Parts: sequence; structure tokens; C-alpha cells
Amino acid sequence: MTRILTKVSPGRLAAWTVLVIALFLTVFPFYWMVRTALTPAADLYTDSTGLVPDHPTMVNFLRVLGLTSRERAVAAGGSGAQVDFLRYLLNSVVYSGLIAVLQTLFCAMAGYAFARLRFPGRDVVFAVLIAALMVPPIFTVLPNFVLVKDLGWLNTFVGMVAPSVLMTPFAVFFLRQFFLSIPREVEEAAILDGVGPWGIFWRVVLPMTRGPLLTIGLTTTVWAWKDYLWPLLSGRDEETRVLTVALGIFQQQSPNTQPDWTGLMAGSALSVLPVLILLVLLGRRLVESLNFTGMK
Repeated sequence: MTRILTKVSPGRLAAWTVLVIALFLTVFPFYWMVRTALTPAADLYTDSTGLVPDHPTMVNFLRVLGLTSRERAVAAGGSGAQVDFLRYLLNSVVYSGLIAVLQTLFCAMAGYAFARLRFPGRDVVFAVLIAALMVPPIFTVLPNFVLVKDLGWLNTFVGMVAPSVLMTPFAVFFLRQFFLSIPREVEEAAILDGVGPWGIFWRVVLPMTRGPLLTIGLTTTVWAWKDYLWPLLSGRDEETRVLTVALGIFQQQSPNTQPDWTGLMAGSALSVLPVLILLVLLGRRLVESLNFTGMK
């Protein structure tokens, strides 16, 4: 054991220490959210120092899901408000799924065009696109809302996903860098076999880009899943309401004197689970793709 410790350099030890602290700071808020969700509302302030609640209960999850009576929900410290979780979950899946698939596809097409195609003003257009990274997203909310409203797309999934489906500067830059690393000989061999530009992109380049495409798809899914402001403005109706907006409305239905924090934390914990499961299942592929593209 002593020999192993002597081989650990001070720099490596410091790096692991920083990594452990960063991991703790990242995971602890999620743990505390689950801990609050398992705490009875009556014990929220009296039992607020322990890492484990003294009287853990699942009633907060049950009343958020509507699996308990209104009387029991009120007795548990809530306002009786419920969240149609399955419906809003499906809306969130549709919203984030459409944005992730379409944005990844269009970003791949744009990245390939900037990497391989030759056309006048290509470098200037790419520079302008990258410069858009410096524009705060909040600046585009009002113009997008006015445009969607004028088109009559408010409270529709078309209007909700329209501002985000085309492309983002970072995704285009990320995929362009990977396309530049693909040997041109691969595409030239496909041309000799009679494959056209569109066929090269679909049948040759995209299969070789599954790792980076998965990276962009996952990051876009997580971003769209936690998005709140734009779905709040463009999709407030029941038919298009997503989980983040539904939880905000659930909080507003709580008594002003004592917000329903336990119920809100239960709903928040349930809303995080789908993305957490997705990241656990595909996280290894994500890391492998980042290493493969040289992003360490």
C-alpha cells in the first residue's frame, strides 16, 4: 500500500481531489432533492439537518402522480394540486425528441457542407455562424415569439420546436471538425463506385459519424428537456405543456404562505429520471466519441 502511495504524484493527487469535490458538488443537489421528496411536509423544517429523513415516505410522489386522494394529499401538506405526469412526460419526449433529431440532422448537413463543399463566401458564412455563439439566447426569444405568433403556431408543437430545429453554431462547428478528420480517400473511393454527393453523405459519412452525432443528440436532448422559458411562452395549453412548465404551475397552485416544496421536489426528481436513465445507458458511447474526436 505504501509503494502504491509513493507512486502517486502530488499533481495527480490534487487532480483527483478536485475531481471528487466537483463530483460531490454536482451530485449532492440531486441527492438533496430526492431527500426532500422523501420527507413528510410536517417534518420539512424540523428534520432539515440529517442526510436521511427520520420518517421517509412515498406520499409526495403518489400525490404528484395523482395516485392518492385529494384529502390524503392535503393531509400530507400539499394543496391538493396534481400533475398529469404521464401526459406532460409524453409532451416533453415529443418536444425534446423532435428538436434533438432534427437539429442533429441539419447540423450534420451544415457541418459537412462547411467541411467538404466549395462555394463562394463559405469561410465568411462560417465565421458569421461561429460569431453567433456570442449572442445570448435571451435576445432571440422576443423575435421568435412574434414570428411564431404571426404564423399562428402558438400552443402547437410546430411553433415550439421551430426556432430550434435548424442548427446551432456549436453543433455545426463540432461536427465540421470531425468531418475534416475523415480521409478524403474514403469519399473518393465512393465516387469511383458511382455514389453521388448525397449518397456519400448518407451512406458513407453519417455511419462513420455515429459517435459525434450521438454526442450532439444527447446534449441537445438534455438542453431541450430542461428548457423552461420558451415552452412557457409558446406552449401553455394542456395539449403542449411540458414537464418543466407543469411543475412551475404546480408550484403556483401551492399556498402562498407555505410553498409545497416536498411535492415540487418529488415532481422534479421524477422529471429528471428519464434523462438520467438516457445518460446512464448512452454515457459510455458519449465518452468514447469525445475521446475519438480528440476532445479530452
